[in-house]
Amino acid sequence: MSFQPPQNIPSFSSSQRPLEDSYWRPSAAKNNGGLGGYGLSKSQSSGVGSGARRLSTFFGRGRDLPMYKDKPYFAPRRTAPKRVQRQVLYVIAGLFLIAFVWVWFASREDVRNVRSSTATGEELWNWVQSLDSEAEKTKKPKRIDWEARREKVKDVFVVSWDGYAKHAWGYDEYRPISKKGRHMIEDGMGWIIVDALDTMMIMNLTSRVQDARDWIHNSLRYNQDHDVSTFETTIRMLGGLLSAHYLSTTYPQLAPISDDDVGSPGEDLYIEKATDLADRLLGAFESRSGVPYASVNLNTSVGIPSHADGGASSTAEATSVQLEFKYLAKLTGEAEYWEAVEKVMKVVDDQEREDGLLPIFIYADTGQFRGENIRLGSRGDSYYEYLIKQYLQTSKQEPIYKEMWDEALMGICKHLITYTKHANLTVLAERPDGLHRALLPKMDHLVCFLPGTIALGATGGLPLSVAKKSPDWGPRQDEEILLAKELMKTCWATYLATATGLAPEITYFEVDDPPRMMADVYPDSALIKGDKDQPSKYKQKDLDLISQPLDAADDETPSWKKDINIHAQDVHNLQRPETAESLFYMYRITGDEMYRNWGWEMFKSFVKHTAVVETDEPSPHEAKDDNDDESKKPRSRIVGFTSLSNANIVPPVTRDNMESFWLAETLKYFYLLFSDRDFIPLEETVFNTEAHPLPRFKPSGDLKTRWERKPRQKKNLQTESE
Repeated sequence: MSFQPPQNIPSFSSSQRPLEDSYWRPSAAKNNGGLGGYGLSKSQSSGVGSGARRLSTFFGRGRDLPMYKDKPYFAPRRTAPKRVQRQVLYVIAGLFLIAFVWVWFASREDVRNVRSSTATGEELWNWVQSLDSEAEKTKKPKRIDWEARREKVKDVFVVSWDGYAKHAWGYDEYRPISKKGRHMIEDGMGWIIVDALDTMMIMNLTSRVQDARDWIHNSLRYNQDHDVSTFETTIRMLGGLLSAHYLSTTYPQLAPISDDDVGSPGEDLYIEKATDLADRLLGAFESRSGVPYASVNLNTSVGIPSHADGGASSTAEATSVQLEFKYLAKLTGEAEYWEAVEKVMKVVDDQEREDGLLPIFIYADTGQFRGENIRLGSRGDSYYEYLIKQYLQTSKQEPIYKEMWDEALMGICKHLITYTKHANLTVLAERPDGLHRALLPKMDHLVCFLPGTIALGATGGLPLSVAKKSPDWGPRQDEEILLAKELMKTCWATYLATATGLAPEITYFEVDDPPRMMADVYPDSALIKGDKDQPSKYKQKDLDLISQPLDAADDETPSWKKDINIHAQDVHNLQRPETAESLFYMYRITGDEMYRNWGWEMFKSFVKHTAVVETDEPSPHEAKDDNDDESKKPRSRIVGFTSLSNANIVPPVTRDNMESFWLAETLKYFYLLFSDRDFIPLEETVFNTEAHPLPRFKPSGDLKTRWERKPRQKKNLQTESE
């Protein structure tokens, strides 16, 4: 059965449509600036001014963008053959059409994608049941079929998406148990649709991409009088639209769709929507310092301070919008986007925080940090991620960000890396009261982005075997890979530690008192010294410990489990992607199949314990006869996947919520982990912090680094013992 579009799609004939059509109608005279002659230039713009004034000008002057056109109408022929000839032609044409459709459908790479998600759900349920069988538990395949495993990920996505499309189409949030949707703001933002769009492209789910694109074209509007998160809207919505443009133009064989604008599949639509959204988001940067406000009103483009945290913005949120705006600047030629986000990096770096580690809050008006809480979990994480990714995005043409990344990684090793008491697991801890106050041995699941990011920074995305041949490779890079492996192992341990095999939101660790820091254990390491030529201080016993698997010991509780402490308030699992993300990078870079195997075990746990299952009791007339036992059995199927309130008991306590990043990130990373290495290669792309792939490019013209770091002076830092 082919996939049917949802029945509750909103009407497109509302009174808003004439206004929308008028807005996108091109002016009579097109200029040649911007994107491919589509007139995206804003050369008349004088920089970031008043949000309300800019939007008034924006809507008043009429952007030189093409209205997204309907397909042209062709008049029928006026002459016709004789009646008999016409009938014969009709028969021949009909047979030809049937044959053509059959051949086309059979040859489609995504032919399996349009089958009923009900059948897919039944198959998944039967597969999950087989996982508990003794035969399955003891079976060791001679050769792993990674393509088949990748298809299982696609099946999970199809069931997740189709449940949303059937019950909550167009809504921003979805509750798969109660089958209800909810908007984040009054008329919605297409949160799930836009966020999941590029995953569907990567999975070659053509019909679903067409449905999503039709909704984006007809229903997605950003002129709502409501405030939204600057960061979340940038990474999910702007990033999703830009990634859809990138994939549709660079990989046209993935989910090829019927084109409203011949020759430019998806190109105009995604960039039109992205540009509209970005212009509204720019108002968030109109603070006195240039640091963006936590929120922005979409209609007025006026930034709004946070309603919590003393009005301070999150450091990670203010410094994790650069990839998206820089790529949009590259597409449109508009330096305004580039300048706005680049200024933020200068403001934070000019404060010369010790060893490149930043507090997790910053005031938008003053540009000053609030408090001394240092961590790479929530509100701190993606600042560090975007340092190395900005460097790679612009093809290593901005070494300032590589310098900042190297400094921050050295600071992480010096101040935050410690080891557990029993199994010597490597822990990325926190300093809630500053770098020279007490250590808190706690890791958010969010921290597990770091192993993959460290490996990415060490090799630039190249396979390790290739990167090691580079003249720039040295002991520092060797240690970076070892640190990535150690942290990856710890993140994997948080999954193995629970009853469901799914990590808690937060994990605490048992460490010595005082804690053994990396700076104490390896004081002369290349990472601590910050010297790329410093000989590595890792001994063979350390390397053996890193490679030792986390198998259960003979006693009831293995030593590594004694190091893990999960608090009752932290046992929830939100289907987060960070560990799957790092496994993806670690496999792509090291080539070690172990990371794929870990990912497969994680994926099975997600399917087994987060599935929403429906069971249909057979009606009496369904039985063929009294001896037909099969027809009398209840039929179960998986209809969705949900977050968990407690992942440390079986069966788990469910939460009735499917996060959009389940579709945008977690399943995407599993799919890529089980794909061939050259599919969406790391050497050509960077993934934003919402897993939306964007291309690497070489900046030119006004799109370049326009600031320099203040000279750093070496300081005699007090040690904790002092």
